Amino acid sequence: MPNLPTQITELSGVALSAAIHARHLSCVDVLHAYMAQIDALNPQVNAIVALQDRETLLTQAQRLDLELAQGRSRGLLHGIPQAPKDILPVQGMVTTRGSPLFAGQVSEADAIHFERMRASGAVFVGRTNSPEFGLGGHTYNPVYGATRNAWVPTRSAGGSSGGAAVATALHMLPFADGSDMMGSLRTPAAFNNVYGFRPSLGAVPYGPAEELFLQQYSTNGPMARNVPDLALQMQVMAGADTRTPLAREWPAGAFALEGLQRDFQGVRIGWLGDWGGHLAMEPGLLAQQEAALEHFRSLGAVVEPAVLDFDLEQLWEAWLDLRSLQVAGGNLALYTDPAKRSLLKPEAVWEIERGMRLSGMRIYEAAKVRSSWYLQLHSLLQRFDYLAMPGTQVYPFAVELDWPHTVGEREMDTYHRWMEVVIAATMAGLPALAVPAGISAQGLPAGIQIVGGLRADWPVLQLGHAYDQVSGYSQLRSPLLQGV
Repeated sequence: MPNLPTQITELSGVALSAAIHARHLSCVDVLHAYMAQIDALNPQVNAIVALQDRETLLTQAQRLDLELAQGRSRGLLHGIPQAPKDILPVQGMVTTRGSPLFAGQVSEADAIHFERMRASGAVFVGRTNSPEFGLGGHTYNPVYGATRNAWVPTRSAGGSSGGAAVATALHMLPFADGSDMMGSLRTPAAFNNVYGFRPSLGAVPYGPAEELFLQQYSTNGPMARNVPDLALQMQVMAGADTRTPLAREWPAGAFALEGLQRDFQGVRIGWLGDWGGHLAMEPGLLAQQEAALEHFRSLGAVVEPAVLDFDLEQLWEAWLDLRSLQVAGGNLALYTDPAKRSLLKPEAVWEIERGMRLSGMRIYEAAKVRSSWYLQLHSLLQRFDYLAMPGTQVYPFAVELDWPHTVGEREMDTYHRWMEVVIAATMAGLPALAVPAGISAQGLPAGIQIVGGLRADWPVLQLGHAYDQVSGYSQLRSPLLQGV
């Protein structure tokens, strides 16, 4: 078994967990390997922030080794370095949410999925960077600065789980957690040639939160360089918790790796493309995404165009209302204090002010549109086993840009219109997996999404795994990894 730092960081998460439990690798060796990788690469990309004290981490790794020597394992993540996304709280660690209002704030408790990761033996080495309050598909904030793309550092990492995607792509972590409201696991995955999974509604508990019933849009989930590592993380993250009433239980073994392989001969996949011309697309991107569909066909699947029969502008307006309601409700206290409001980025102020103007009946109408949208996708999924669509509408853009104001020849009317494609799964509560679609001639990653039916999380991961095996995209390596 390899034991040099660069070799350890080449292992998949599944292989790393197995090697630790077989005691081919010590938790101390693993920690040293990943910290060396972080030291070598993180200064170039700024993916992992709030790094923890090395001696404290070493003591933790030594204790985990001792437990294994005594025949005790905490779980699948025993001794595996992780860096929880800097949006939800981690006990004893700084949680800034990318805002100067919370810089230096140390959390007193874990978010539920971090609690599960900790209990499973993960070693929290730092936090992964995120935009302020997770707003926007580009990871930059006034506390830690911008996270740079793992392939072309002059470009955006995407967001809001941009730090997680870059840390994963550059082997600074074996895999990472993220969260997804408007593509925050999917956009950065597509921008960095990794896999990002938005689970179905309620699959992974979201909390703690002050409101437990209306929050149905953000979800936590995994990011990895391959699909088995996503499944391993889902074994840790998924499942009901009585503190969050919308979370649901899964059958025993629901994400067991033994069932990941399956036959896709004759399976029908509906390609939604640019939604009949509705979506603005950067020139050349859609053609690259469509070329990746050949990997499904090589599995024996049938890929055909799927047509949406829906008022897509109405869908977008409903999404704006429902999103603004959540953002305003969760951050109103920051806005009503003039001193704190002055420290909010303009996009946050826009969302909060928009949410404050909404009436109860307007929200009800938006919920009706959302319900109709779910039934639209449900109808399509009676004809197709899966739906596929672009992962993003743009390639990674200049890191200095706040957001793409123009896509193709179209002006974007909001700070997040350029990522409209991701609302399809969010508004329906369906599982969506971002998978790589290759590297452009300019060296920029692209991706597509695989969407499944109600609670079809496992079938979506199965198709993603088969796609990866035939495409080989997970074997592609960033130029930044050369010589490291």
